[in-house]
Amino acid sequence: MPTGTILVADDDAAIRTVLNQALSRAGYTVRLTSNATTLWRWVSSGDGDLVISDVVMPDENVFDVLPRIKKLRPELPVIVMSAQNTFMTAIRASEKGAYEYLPKPFDLKELITIVGRALSEPKARPALQHEEGAENIPLVGRSPAMQEIYRVLARLMQTDLTVMINGESGTGKELVARALHDYGKRRNGPFVAINMAAIPRDLIEAELFGHEKGAFTGAQNRSSGRFEQADGGTLFLDEIGDMPLEAQTRLLRVLQQGEYTTVGGRTPIKTDVRIIAATNKDLSQLIHQGLFREDLYYRLNVVPIRLPPLRERSEDIADLVRHFFKLAEQEGLPPKQIDQAGLDRLRRHRWPGNVRELENLIRRLAALYPQDVITAPLIDQELAQPTANSYEAEGSDPNLGDSVERYLNSYFDNFGEALPPPGLYHRILREVEYPLISAALAATRGNQIKAAELLGVNRNTLRKKVKDLDIQVIRSSR
Repeated sequence: MPTGTILVADDDAAIRTVLNQALSRAGYTVRLTSNATTLWRWVSSGDGDLVISDVVMPDENVFDVLPRIKKLRPELPVIVMSAQNTFMTAIRASEKGAYEYLPKPFDLKELITIVGRALSEPKARPALQHEEGAENIPLVGRSPAMQEIYRVLARLMQTDLTVMINGESGTGKELVARALHDYGKRRNGPFVAINMAAIPRDLIEAELFGHEKGAFTGAQNRSSGRFEQADGGTLFLDEIGDMPLEAQTRLLRVLQQGEYTTVGGRTPIKTDVRIIAATNKDLSQLIHQGLFREDLYYRLNVVPIRLPPLRERSEDIADLVRHFFKLAEQEGLPPKQIDQAGLDRLRRHRWPGNVRELENLIRRLAALYPQDVITAPLIDQELAQPTANSYEAEGSDPNLGDSVERYLNSYFDNFGEALPPPGLYHRILREVEYPLISAALAATRGNQIKAAELLGVNRNTLRKKVKDLDIQVIRSSR
């Protein structure tokens, strides 16, 4: 039977009652208070085996009391609860030495489990040192999915564990990696990112490990690699699924032995970096296809973090919109608000480009429209535009099929239950043909014969299309 005295501090009488009943049924002795002053008096008198406290109290913020508690009784576990469910709340709880952070509303069974674990394995957790004034929230959202991510990140801040972040393009994988670095024990070291999909495959090893002079054609001088640049800090390996097998083998050796050699070099170099990897691909499928090493996967996947797509956390859209409008205002754009109908319209959108697509939309709305309040019709107007800015692939080329599907979904949304006018097939073809032919002509410097060969169409067909679409052909001499 569990034993111990639990000190509960919360100014909400209903929560005190619920916690008293649940903890008493579990076998604990419970003492209740509505203020931080009484809590501190109990703690300083040596009472209690564990503390459960809300953050915002009538007389004092518990984050101000926590350092005193940890100094006087470092072995006393403190569980922090808060309705201010932001990333910074979870981080502050970890910084101040809290045993655990729980967002409100919380699950009582989970709370009882945490209490039992804390009492059976009491630990004095050293507080992180972080400047209070440097609050630039890197992650936004209060949905249950984001709350779980905040809690995981808070637990990882004091470690050097390797992390694998999985999520669709635009979900914020690099933001999570930067948060782990900026609020972790390596924040005074460099944060170095490398995108595997953005570097030619035959140059990835040189980019990662550096190269010696003469190591390959064009290597006129010695060059440091990302491992050397990140020494003492964090190396973020973005789109790890695009790493060629040869580079995977070298990376595995680094993770196993803690050292590497430059391309063309012979002397092993010790490395001290924290590895954070990210991908938008199914690595298990790549392993099955022989495109990714299984042993490397297990080395990287020590702590997996899945970032949910925006469509799975639409309740965060309002917070994200306010955040992006504020950022736009800080950049000199006029302040904006959005009405409820506009928010509802945003929540109905599928967001194939996820948070990045939403951010780009908000920036456009802030920059292009004079209205102080953004409404649903304005949002409809922007979502109907198949602009390149509405979606940027993270570390890879945009998928044409996804772009067309996104455009069509927005197009149909504008008509509600009604169908658009007939002729959609030819309208879409015309919209695709114009940029396709223009790009081919630009790539061939205006040479229509070469452009026709590139497109795989007859020269006469291309000439007719150029005329019908009124495409201006500019010949370049470069």
